[in-house]
Amino acid sequence: MPRALITGITGQDGQYLAELLHGKGYDVFGLVKGQNNPRGVLLQEELPFVEVVSGDLQDLLSLVAALEYAQPDEIYNLGAMSFVALSFRQSELTANVTGLGVLRMLEAMRMVGGTDNPMRFYQASSSEMFGKVRETPQSERTPFYPRSPYGVAKVFGHDITVNYRDSYGLYACSGILFNHESPRRGMEFVTRKVTNAVARIKLGLQHELALGSLDPHRDWGFAGDYVEAMWLMLQQDEPDDFVVATGETHSVREFVELAFRAAGIEDWQRYVRQDERFMRPAEVDLLVGDASKARSLLGWKPRMGFEELVTTMVAHDLDQERQRSTRSR
Repeated sequence: MPRALITGITGQDGQYLAELLHGKGYDVFGLVKGQNNPRGVLLQEELPFVEVVSGDLQDLLSLVAALEYAQPDEIYNLGAMSFVALSFRQSELTANVTGLGVLRMLEAMRMVGGTDNPMRFYQASSSEMFGKVRETPQSERTPFYPRSPYGVAKVFGHDITVNYRDSYGLYACSGILFNHESPRRGMEFVTRKVTNAVARIKLGLQHELALGSLDPHRDWGFAGDYVEAMWLMLQQDEPDDFVVATGETHSVREFVELAFRAAGIEDWQRYVRQDERFMRPAEVDLLVGDASKARSLLGWKPRMGFEELVTTMVAHDLDQERQRSTRSR
């Protein structure tokens, strides 16, 4: 039975990936920081098949111990300080976890694995590395120009993965994933902030939605589709890097309008207010990916379209907010 270790398993991608691997017969281990971490407790309640292992991307020895215990065939490094806006306020921590954390995991893999116990490594790279884009659409050959501490840290993680592959012959891949969302997305991300606010406005629990710029365009897909691409990368004969995207771009304004429409509210402008507090110091205006390499070599393609994604997230949040309202009565 194959074994996999997932960092960032309490996040959206980690949960979908854990379910995918479990369905394929894997023993799944999840790296969780600290003892008695409440997120680890919630994880075990929702995904009881996951064995939680203590470890921290800021501590090399804990990663060595986690790999020695789990003895994984595959490592999926999804752990990061992943909220772009927060990276401007906590840039050093972002660099340490999102950037140097990749180096530490690769070094732990090199120390524990070796030729007798080869492991395969997946690094969660990001479309935010493209930042102020040099070409449209963006492919594996597009130069990086990150516009946030998060994007800069992701570039380091991506490049050090390539370097360890070239220098030490490790089986190490990077997936350059464009924006991918789901009902499991954290409330701090703009997509979930929008769909949750729309649900609360529909139910009379909230009166307005405060946002930053509505102009940025993103290539949005469904997280459940994207984790399949992660797994496919580690099943290839040779390690490589792949862009994972839908190839379509939509503005934040389009996302907001569609979310309100999904809740049966047409005059969305009356509820939305732009707030300077949510403006980034340096914005990424347009991201759209060219995933032709993943389509041809991995046989991967997205299944859920943009409208279905937004509608699914709104329906989930409406259901959640109704349940909360019923319990509070």
